[in-house]
Amino acid sequence: MPFNDLREFIDAARKLGDVQDIHGADWDLEIGALTELFANRDSHPLLLFDKIPGHAPNYRVASNLVNHPRRIALASGMPPELPKTEMVLRWRKSLQNLKPIPPRTVAEGPLLENSKSGANIDMTVFPAPRWHELDGGRYLGTACCVITTDPDDPWVNVGIYRVQVHDRDRLGLYISPGHHARIMREKYWALGKSCPVAITFGQEPLTWLAAGQSVPYGVSEFDYAGALRGAPVDVIKGERTGLPIPAGAEIAIEGEVPPPSEESRVEGPFGEWPGYYAHGARTEPVIRVKALYHRNDPIIAGAPPIKPPALTFGVPIGAAAIWNYLEKADVPDVRGVWCYVGGSAPGGGAPFIVVSLKQRYHGHAQQAALAALACRAGNYHGRFVVVVDEDIDPADMGEVLWAVSTRCDPKTAITVIDNCWSTSLDPTLPPDKRDAGDMTNSRAILNACRPYAWKDRYPPVNALSPELKRKYSEKWKDILK
Repeated sequence: MPFNDLREFIDAARKLGDVQDIHGADWDLEIGALTELFANRDSHPLLLFDKIPGHAPNYRVASNLVNHPRRIALASGMPPELPKTEMVLRWRKSLQNLKPIPPRTVAEGPLLENSKSGANIDMTVFPAPRWHELDGGRYLGTACCVITTDPDDPWVNVGIYRVQVHDRDRLGLYISPGHHARIMREKYWALGKSCPVAITFGQEPLTWLAAGQSVPYGVSEFDYAGALRGAPVDVIKGERTGLPIPAGAEIAIEGEVPPPSEESRVEGPFGEWPGYYAHGARTEPVIRVKALYHRNDPIIAGAPPIKPPALTFGVPIGAAAIWNYLEKADVPDVRGVWCYVGGSAPGGGAPFIVVSLKQRYHGHAQQAALAALACRAGNYHGRFVVVVDEDIDPADMGEVLWAVSTRCDPKTAITVIDNCWSTSLDPTLPPDKRDAGDMTNSRAILNACRPYAWKDRYPPVNALSPELKRKYSEKWKDILK
């Protein structure tokens, strides 16, 4: 059964022994530091912070929500012991058979336990952390859902974008170029209007996971989340914006984003998912908060970007979307897809994509790489696409690096493609391109497959054959536990 809210998910994770309670950590760096330290440990527990100095007891922060494959499996109804590549395969099959389920509008929900407007709004009562040492402020929105609609065609977009607390009723909102909400926002501004927005800051995890995926323009992530859940997302119609807001959310706001010429403020810097402060502190649009809703004893959902290889998503669901695109592009015999760095970030790009396939013809590996670069899930802020043979597990970086080191000839097996979609979060963008607004970069394709023309004469691998591995693993299973 799908979870109705974040609390049900935390309770289920606790039953797995996957929750670490922490009392007394400070919002200023300490919560962020512990989040990072635990993210780099083998256990990867979900963290629940309470009794945060300077804030009311039971105003909590939950972080490291789904940074372990166990909790990705828990959120999506899969067995927690599944291998990571098998989880991607199951996500792929789920995405192939999706039948969108629109959200269901309800009159009431836990979110409405507290409702405030006007002078009663105060966003500073929540223990929004300053997550990283060089951050320019406190960020309430990291594991959030930003809800917008198109003025020309009123479909609803749900995305994950960072939200900074400026003061009592002003928030900062940064959205990278090319993202759906930014396109919508600019359409409103072109009409001389403010863009209506609603945001939740703690919600059922599958809805949040859906918000971070590359859904086609015109398709609502709420419909997508409903399909993944097998049940509609219950939403309340916002009184100020008319936007659908998940009824079981912990905290939500309604507001408007005025044109920057009307009001804007310096936002950032903020440590982002590539592991850098590439964007810096810049003047960005603001949200004028018109209404605030929250549950009793609210929980902020936190997913601060952490320098890789630490993960935000324990399994890169975007890899499943790339795999499906490869199939649509008629790339045969793909055996697996994995993403490193951005592919494990909410709404992030895919700087390092690995595709495993069984080669069937000359140019097969290059075709797969180009198709992976062409799809939306693989195009945003990409850097490398590595194609490997079917004997390489794409989720095992050790195997991938071994394949690159022993099967990729630098002179003949690397292709560079220029002028691809990037972002101001890209740390390699030169200052002149950044100042000119040219957010493009180059990509490298690494063919780390055995050369097709003579692959049958390639030296054999010095390792157990799959047959012997199965045979002796079964025979000696008692001592190989």
